[in-house]
Amino acid sequence: MNDVLAIILGGGRGTRLFPLTLKRSKPAVPIAGKYRLIDIPISNCLNANLRQIFVLTQFNSESLNKHVAMTYKFDVFSSGFVSVLAAEQTEEGGNWFQGTADAVRQSLRHMRRTPGRDLLILSGDQLYSMDYQHMLRTHRESGADATVAVIPVSADQASAFGILKMDATGRIVHFDEKPPAERLPALLSELPGGGGPGYLASMGIYIFKRDVLELSLASPKLVDFGRHVIPDAVPRQRVQAHVYRGYWEDVGTIQSYFQANLALCEPIPPFDFYDEAHPVYTHPRFLPASKVERCNIHNALISEGCIMNGAEIDRAVIGIRSRIGAAAHIRNSLLVGADFYETLEDMRSAEARGVPVVGIGSESVIENAIIDKNARIGRGVRIVNDAGIKEKDGKGYYIREGIVIVPKNGIIPDGMII
Repeated sequence: MNDVLAIILGGGRGTRLFPLTLKRSKPAVPIAGKYRLIDIPISNCLNANLRQIFVLTQFNSESLNKHVAMTYKFDVFSSGFVSVLAAEQTEEGGNWFQGTADAVRQSLRHMRRTPGRDLLILSGDQLYSMDYQHMLRTHRESGADATVAVIPVSADQASAFGILKMDATGRIVHFDEKPPAERLPALLSELPGGGGPGYLASMGIYIFKRDVLELSLASPKLVDFGRHVIPDAVPRQRVQAHVYRGYWEDVGTIQSYFQANLALCEPIPPFDFYDEAHPVYTHPRFLPASKVERCNIHNALISEGCIMNGAEIDRAVIGIRSRIGAAAHIRNSLLVGADFYETLEDMRSAEARGVPVVGIGSESVIENAIIDKNARIGRGVRIVNDAGIKEKDGKGYYIREGIVIVPKNGIIPDGMII
């Protein structure tokens, strides 16, 4: 599909995902043990035969840029590419991206070099599997200037989203960003397929005709698609709704990210990483198989290259190269894993300095926690948050929404209780 150009928004500071975004951008945050969030929209594009992809980045973008460059390569006989466009200073201006629409506006000069009838705009921090060809068909068959992917939501969820009202033809006739409860009754739409009245939320996924997008971004005052561009376009252009019925999760907060990961441990997870027709791609690491000795494991994902000895694991995601010591208990937790293996010499050196080795020490208990990459959890540590603290910045850890997070490269010494 050389007539469609995909644009993936790398996101802002990602403050709601802090401290996972302390040293990386939102799309670079790991998910499901071995992937990164950016792999989801790029894989959706590749599965829909969309091969011309720009990724717009700004904050903490080094690891994201490296991952994209090392993972998504096309041969010299292909016109496909996945290209990173970072915020930059130019003669026209030197401001950081002010919002999603402003990011695209500032990058248009690069995109003009690539032909394309339509532009597909995507978020880099969502978990879902969509065939964009279906949305493109809705867009073109309706003769739309712009199309918004939407998903049905309940009344109690509606105020957290951009809610739209559509007519019988699927055209959007009103758009309200995060409406208060008193405005919701006027935003009911008749759901297609005899679903009755309901609320439709924007998924932050858009298709624009190229000339329409350039016109829509002409005013620098319109800095965000959800708050400015779409509400401005609805009364003046034909903006169509494309109703999506599958699983979709915006993993923009610690709680939503945590629950989306643990949901993958269910017998039938809501998101299918095992669908051969729609694979999720990531950087090939060529790791050995995981080594599991005398462990009790229930409802868990175990990634490649792990070493576990005598551990108890219940409803947990265990990331690549994780090392878990004897009699450790991991429950309702996410271990992001490690970027490297420590040698025996490295381990002896760390112990001589009084520093735990990378991984989870023996007899430690980890519950309702996120242990980020390369963290060092000592022996006999208890991370359980018995006091039910919701928010706290501690020594070597953070608590957000009741979930304890040990940041990347964090150190928790032997015997510490959190």
